Amino acid sequence: MRISHFGTIAIAAALVTALGLTLAACGEDTSDAPLGAADDPGVEDVDATERPDAEADADDMTAAMAACDRGCLIGVTDDYLAALAANDPSAAPLAGDVRFVEDVTPMEPGQGLWETAVSGPTDFAIYVPDETNQTAGFLGVITRMAAPPAPQGMSAEERAEFAATTEKTEQPALIALRLKLEDGEIVEAEHLTTGLRDMAPFDALRSGLRLDSEIPPADRKPHAELIEIGESYYDALDDNDGTLMPFAADCERHENGMVTASPDPGTGGGPNNAGATPRDCAGQLSSNVMAYITTIDNRRVFAADPATGLVMGLSHFRHPMDFEPYEVTLSDGSTVVRDKDSFGFAPFDLPAAHVFKIGADGMVHEIEAMGFMAPYDSDTGWE
Repeated sequence: MRISHFGTIAIAAALVTALGLTLAACGEDTSDAPLGAADDPGVEDVDATERPDAEADADDMTAAMAACDRGCLIGVTDDYLAALAANDPSAAPLAGDVRFVEDVTPMEPGQGLWETAVSGPTDFAIYVPDETNQTAGFLGVITRMAAPPAPQGMSAEERAEFAATTEKTEQPALIALRLKLEDGEIVEAEHLTTGLRDMAPFDALRSGLRLDSEIPPADRKPHAELIEIGESYYDALDDNDGTLMPFAADCERHENGMVTASPDPGTGGGPNNAGATPRDCAGQLSSNVMAYITTIDNRRVFAADPATGLVMGLSHFRHPMDFEPYEVTLSDGSTVVRDKDSFGFAPFDLPAAHVFKIGADGMVHEIEAMGFMAPYDSDTGWE
């Protein structure tokens, strides 16, 4: 019989509760006992209010046992993914009042990926367990029943109509998960999903993936420092200042499988690399090429794993596409002016997930990102 990680936690909590009852029994009134402290003039009586609270101690022990360690959090994530593929919410350790949001839409367990997931994850799977916050992040590829990706150039509204009116078949999808646990149960679950046109980039990324390599124990950064470094990315984007995040010289950024920043001057793909703009992670941000990103809402850097140096955050980018013309500094130091006509996009939002690889040197060496287009000024789902 296979016992899930949820079952293991529940059994441990039950054992500690039983132990607590035994401890409480040991603390009962012993005034009639022949060897009670009150009967021994050489032993000072202890007021009841000063005695150790056995029940409180048992509660603390239960909480400690119920808390997931790193391996447990990875196991819970695997159990959750298996339950998704089985389309069976009862197979996941969901709390009775779990809050669940998928693609910025509040849902109930049984909806969204709970209905459409077919299999997964593939070999491209990144785990970010956080013992301190009792959270778990995941970024990886699964398959689901869905329409194929909409033709490029469609607005968010057109994409939604295409998805609703096109025949659904088994399709690969890149997903990001955020799970929050309390007492061994998932109290919040969040999914971000996007369809994939081509699996080849993910096969290539997996073959050279550095994200899941472990940091030597003596060189691991504290949890709080990792969270702070992850948060600095959004400030660097917001302020168009690549010096605000400690990017390593070999930093690469991948977005939905595409390499969009790297030390290679020939890196291409996406509007941020049009023309002779800097391609490196820091230089690209400092060039002002992303000034079209007006607001980054709902920033949540929710998980950090000192063992791997991985940090994961979710956010909600706003693109009203009504900005004033702005200058972009090119690699040779010259400048060009860009305006809303340079893009040809209608206003849109981009809910996004980012996983940062922070090395023993405290520098960011790799960023895996995903996101999908949503109608402009969408709710986040957590209002």
